[in-house]
Amino acid sequence: MRRASMSEDVNKAETAGRGGRYRYVVLAMLILAYTFNFLDRQILGILAGSIKAELHLTDTQLGLMGGVAFAALYTTLGVPLAWLADRVSRTWIMTVALTVWSGFTVACGLAGGFWSLFLARMGVGVGEAGGVAPAYSLIADYFPKEQRARALAVYSFGIPLGTALGVLFGGLIATYVDWRFAFIAVGLAGVLLAPIFKWVVKDPVRGGLDRAPGEVAPAEPPKAPAFGQVLATVMPKPSFWLLSFGAACSSICGYGVAFWLPTFFQRSFGLSLTDRALYYSALSLIGGVAGIWLGGVLADRFGAKNKAAYALAPAICFLVALPCFLLAMNVQSMVVAFLLFLIPTGLNLAWLGPVVAAVQHLAPPSMRTTTSALFLLINNLLGLAVGLWFFGYVSDLLTPRYGAESMRYALYYGLGFYVVAAVLLIIASRRLQKDWAE
Repeated sequence: MRRASMSEDVNKAETAGRGGRYRYVVLAMLILAYTFNFLDRQILGILAGSIKAELHLTDTQLGLMGGVAFAALYTTLGVPLAWLADRVSRTWIMTVALTVWSGFTVACGLAGGFWSLFLARMGVGVGEAGGVAPAYSLIADYFPKEQRARALAVYSFGIPLGTALGVLFGGLIATYVDWRFAFIAVGLAGVLLAPIFKWVVKDPVRGGLDRAPGEVAPAEPPKAPAFGQVLATVMPKPSFWLLSFGAACSSICGYGVAFWLPTFFQRSFGLSLTDRALYYSALSLIGGVAGIWLGGVLADRFGAKNKAAYALAPAICFLVALPCFLLAMNVQSMVVAFLLFLIPTGLNLAWLGPVVAAVQHLAPPSMRTTTSALFLLINNLLGLAVGLWFFGYVSDLLTPRYGAESMRYALYYGLGFYVVAAVLLIIASRRLQKDWAE
């Protein structure tokens, strides 16, 4: 009976992936899980002021807690968990991951000092290590090639949704209860979601949508390649390194800005906790969703004719985002600032659909999860570990000179990473056609 049930799940998933409505149900569940991923990850940013005051921390310590503590195991465990996901059920790995990171989010609310909160944040990273690469692989097996960039972009809506909800709920709960209960409430919600996710999402046939029309699926799925074979496939491809480091440079700025912008609003704009929560959550939601969708649509439209578009589109977005961001930080009207901030908030995330889709096509289907994890290892190790720490460290360094405005100047310095990201992606665009694996 068990064997028959598993077969039905596979058939259902494969049929859905070829055009049924079920694939959109799966995508919605993946988005929900990703929303909790970023909700639990980003809630620390809006709570930073309250935590800093109670636990007597510096900006550098907050940056280490939000970045290094989270990224240390999140990035290193992502590769072995992805290697495992290429061999066993991806949905089981994501279910366990969701439970673990949500449980450690609850533990953050029970922390009594810097080190206990640091260790709890490491635990959140351990859980989230198994949450993203398997999802990328699942989407590639539910949506055909010509729709993958948009599907991956829609999946990435979880980033602005999670950021917005983390900022909104975290700020409001901290205002009316305290910062500890904010961690506990959102963590428990994730624990409750985990069994529902497993019940709804089925694991499809790997590479089922990459077969030619009429091609019959093999009686037995192909054996997953060894880790060394994956490395030998993707490591010699320059576009893999250029896409990975280009995305990582943008993430240094993206993650850093997302974490520290509420602090900037407090110190430079004088917004209260509630006002910061409402202002930044609206900014993240509207700008983030629009930017991610734009990137996916552009890549699918122009990438079909010229694969260079998967890298060129986000490169252009970064170069446009930089001056808009600088202008937004230096206007007097909060309404005008909001409208200006929308532009770089969106363009900052426009790379997700195109770049992730391109990475998926640098390796055959049986290697996609591990390839995605290698990409995420580079992206997050630099983006998370360096980004959050960099802005906090520079802010502390500049405090004797600029006082409460030190975060403003830290953000000025950090925005230079957009230029580096754009240059690397422009170079990558010239290599994609050659490195593409059909």
